[in-house]
Amino acid sequence: MNRTNASVLHRIIGRLVGAYMLFCGWTTRWTRINEDGARKAWAAGKPLIVCYWHGRIMQSHVGWRQSEGAPRTLMLISQSKEGEAISQACMMVGLDVVRGSTDKAHKRKGGAEALRTMVKTLRAGGSVAITPDGPKGPRMRVQPGVIQLARLSGASLICLGWSTRPRKVFNSWDQFMLPLPFGRGAYVWSDLLNVPRDADDAALERARLALENELTRIAHEADRLVGAAPIEPAEASPPERLADAPTA
Repeated sequence: MNRTNASVLHRIIGRLVGAYMLFCGWTTRWTRINEDGARKAWAAGKPLIVCYWHGRIMQSHVGWRQSEGAPRTLMLISQSKEGEAISQACMMVGLDVVRGSTDKAHKRKGGAEALRTMVKTLRAGGSVAITPDGPKGPRMRVQPGVIQLARLSGASLICLGWSTRPRKVFNSWDQFMLPLPFGRGAYVWSDLLNVPRDADDAALERARLALENELTRIAHEADRLVGAAPIEPAEASPPERLADAPTA
């Protein structure tokens, strides 16, 4: 398959996935926990970095979109082939998209440009969405880039966790969760988390761990509310450089 045909195929797949995401969102009976805090932030016009685990990306976008008063949000997506399909799905459910991945030695992947775009969006009062363990994990372990983004922009972090029953959990690195329609679901929001602009390395690491623990707590709470088995984090690995940017 040539590059053009592959791109078209990924676009079609992405749009079908987006339609399925919306269908599941509409047909699931949702319980919403602590959404009032998020609504207060939206009403105040605060810039937000909304965070959710990569394995729970499927309904996180829909939960944000369907929440009354939620602002339009910019989602960071990698430049991989799979990223094209994810981008199409995100746009189907009403998100804007910026493409980029962490730059590697001798290989530019648009990470620096994407980071600048997100900082600019947040400083202008907008919101961005990030999967802090993406694009390749470890599962449910926050990479430091999201903390650096919060420090640079002054935006607050807010976590969103969800779960449904019935569901299908895949044996992938992120334990990807596929919701099935006509079931029960739960969305759980965190309180706002803030990173001081003058935070030193120790404070940045504390903020990273606080975000990681809160993301896992609300994911487990969502699982408990629907009566599903919790998904546990992968073994932790040494943290990367604070300048690295996370992507989906």
